[in-house]
Amino acid sequence: MSYLDNIRTFVRVYELGSMSAAGRDLRISPAVTSSRISQLEEHLSVRLFQRTTRSLTPTEQGKAFYGGACEILESVESAEAQIVNITENPKGSLYVAAPLGVGRRLIAPQVPAFLKEYPQVKVRLRLTDRKVDLTTEGLDLAFFLGQPEDSNLRIRKIADVERVLCAAPSYIATHGHPASGDDLLADGHECLNLRFPGATEFQWPLITPSGPKKFRVTGRYESDDGDVLTDWALSGNGIAMKPIFEVADHIRAGRLVAVAQSTPPEPIQMACLFTHRKRQDPKTRLFMEFVIDRISRAVRDSSLQAQLPR
Repeated sequence: MSYLDNIRTFVRVYELGSMSAAGRDLRISPAVTSSRISQLEEHLSVRLFQRTTRSLTPTEQGKAFYGGACEILESVESAEAQIVNITENPKGSLYVAAPLGVGRRLIAPQVPAFLKEYPQVKVRLRLTDRKVDLTTEGLDLAFFLGQPEDSNLRIRKIADVERVLCAAPSYIATHGHPASGDDLLADGHECLNLRFPGATEFQWPLITPSGPKKFRVTGRYESDDGDVLTDWALSGNGIAMKPIFEVADHIRAGRLVAVAQSTPPEPIQMACLFTHRKRQDPKTRLFMEFVIDRISRAVRDSSLQAQLPR
């Protein structure tokens, strides 16, 4: 198996562009990672990477070897699947990414039940509100809200998620209760913005009587963590635009109040991304099927529990 391990290591180094990143992904030390690449280069009698203190780039031979290496690994996986009946007894690590709110409230609660049903699978759940790259970060699938930028990935839509503009009663008592998006601008309301590095100028897409319209809201509060925005809103610091499933309990308990309800936010797509492959990993498919129905029900129930006008 050592030669296959060397090939697996080469593929991850090639895809991640770093010895240390590949080592972390494979759960091996940098020294082992480097040793495996050196062994493979010695076996092939070629240099697979050009190394400097600051960068690592594949050589022409490395680029040529990458495609064949992927085919080798897929062939081995396919052969193993036929022997161990992996569809019914999946095993191995599954790397899943999700936004913080989606991951904490919708994905994470499903993981224990999934692992109980498939005890040989390990789920590595990574939560972040920034955009992720499946290929370079070694992910099997990624849940997201919005529209993906990469058209080379496959998309599985889950639901259109309703959103709400909400604020704490203390904020409304001090700053007033805006009835519409126009009030947000005219009265200079403090809008809490979800923003991540590289994001474009922020606008809130609201549904007006004349159709969808983007409102260029302003505010002093920004974060790349959606839960931070919820905490700020609960503390009376401003108005947040949130998926209803994230704040339904707060609205039902009166800790947050829906505002600008004559111009509600446009729903946002929830979906998951996964890469095009000749043979999709069965555990990836099983995990998607396992959680999607449960997520859809949870999103639908949260809208009803918030008791907002429909």
